[in-house]
Amino acid sequence: MSSIVGPFGFSTTAAEVIDGLDLSGRRVVITGGASGIGIETARALAGIGADVTLAVRNPAAAAPVVEELVASTGNPAVHVGRLDLADRASITGFVEAWTGPLDVLVNNAGILAVPELERTAEGWEMQFATNYLGHFALTLGLHRSLAAATDGARVVSLSSSGHLFSPVIFDDLHFNFVPYDPYVAYGQSKTASALLAVGVTARWADDGITSNAVMPGAIATKLQRHTGGLRTPLERQKSPQQGAATSLFAATSPLLKGVGGRYLEDVQEAEVVGRRGPDYTGVAPYALDSANAERLWDVSEQLLA
Repeated sequence: MSSIVGPFGFSTTAAEVIDGLDLSGRRVVITGGASGIGIETARALAGIGADVTLAVRNPAAAAPVVEELVASTGNPAVHVGRLDLADRASITGFVEAWTGPLDVLVNNAGILAVPELERTAEGWEMQFATNYLGHFALTLGLHRSLAAATDGARVVSLSSSGHLFSPVIFDDLHFNFVPYDPYVAYGQSKTASALLAVGVTARWADDGITSNAVMPGAIATKLQRHTGGLRTPLERQKSPQQGAATSLFAATSPLLKGVGGRYLEDVQEAEVVGRRGPDYTGVAPYALDSANAERLWDVSEQLLA
């Protein structure tokens, strides 16, 4: 299996990735599309003709973002839908309201380093529930629409260098026994997000659906509200436009047509690393392991049953 090596790198912007592409007639859903790199991902896709739906917790608060995106791209096909990834009823409502095919699903929304252990109504740890399990339920619910895409569908699963802090802790997903640590919990959720891309591709490639995981980079957004702001050295930080680039690469690049189960960073396929280094680059083997992906999928279906 050859690595995906494109003409891009660390400083590549969203505009550079989509240059020359046309997504007219394609339909896209972006979770958390009204903040951070979600806005720039939506802007780029709307700018090349896609019909874009921002799936957000507060549609009213997102309305000015929709207006700005329509004005800046000249594309009136920017919509908003309500979606709370920690609320199963909300996910079901979004799925049931969606009709017709779906070409691209960008699982972009997330939370980081919640300081104290928080749980959903089901008792699930909040970061695992929001960053991964909610997206799993959404992806599963939209399977039929993804399979109906005329030229194949892509699921973009946002992971993070934070996955290097923890594999999926299968014996204690929700910190019922292991002492809660905000970064371990975040790391587990982002490893799970990478494994979702592996699982989707393994199970659904025959339906024309592939998925890749994305490490967007260090971007100063509301994501760091629990951490005191972005602490990454300046030379490793990215602008929102640069941060959206790898998501857009996964969503649009001809190099990735029919290709899935990869972990991408800096608009390239990442190197598999044997240990966490000081620059937090690369992907841990446990985040791409097919057996882990299969086990996680089964466990997730059981949780949602």
